[in-house]
Amino acid sequence: MADGTVHVIDDDDATRDSLRFLLASAGIAVQDHPSASAFLERSEGREIGCVVTDIRMPNVSGMDLLKQLRASRPDVPVILITGHGDIALAVEAMKLGAADFLEKPFDDGTLLATVRRAIDGRSKSVVSNAEQAEILARIEQLTPRERDVLTGLVSGKQNKAIANDLRISPRTVEVYRANLMMKMQAPNLSLLVRMALVAGVPSVDSVTSERSG
Repeated sequence: MADGTVHVIDDDDATRDSLRFLLASAGIAVQDHPSASAFLERSEGREIGCVVTDIRMPNVSGMDLLKQLRASRPDVPVILITGHGDIALAVEAMKLGAADFLEKPFDDGTLLATVRRAIDGRSKSVVSNAEQAEILARIEQLTPRERDVLTGLVSGKQNKAIANDLRISPRTVEVYRANLMMKMQAPNLSLLVRMALVAGVPSVDSVTSERSG
């Protein structure tokens, strides 16, 4: 992209100021906006390097903004910041073309690495055949129950909901989740979801509850 400026959008002043300071301190050009509407107005006709936006905002939400940008400027990578209860929305966003999502709380290094990857163009949509084959090979190492849990996670479900679907305890889901993330070599949920989507892991309708072991 011609312009590597990162646009931070959040209606919380403290969060917005903190993200702007972090990015600027790392030598990344940054502009901040108190709302998606303000961003759209100020950025019209300009090059955009990357957008980092909170998923829940009044009037125009982060999801609404993502949909607008995918329709009008599909080359702009969008990173969504999500709360613990927003994982279903975040998964939906990645299916719509979001570059990534960050689940709160996240550390500074994770944010900077995610932003740099987005600016460099290494989003989930750029996946080689070799990378896809490697992801599929990792999935082949999962047990049937671990695949069930993976499917639930890709559907955006919390551990408790997955446990109810599979008729096991939430603690058991946590164990399966930890094991599958280790086998998939996924240090965080966003990378796990990205790999699963690349591999074509089924979503909510395919979570199975028939298996008993």
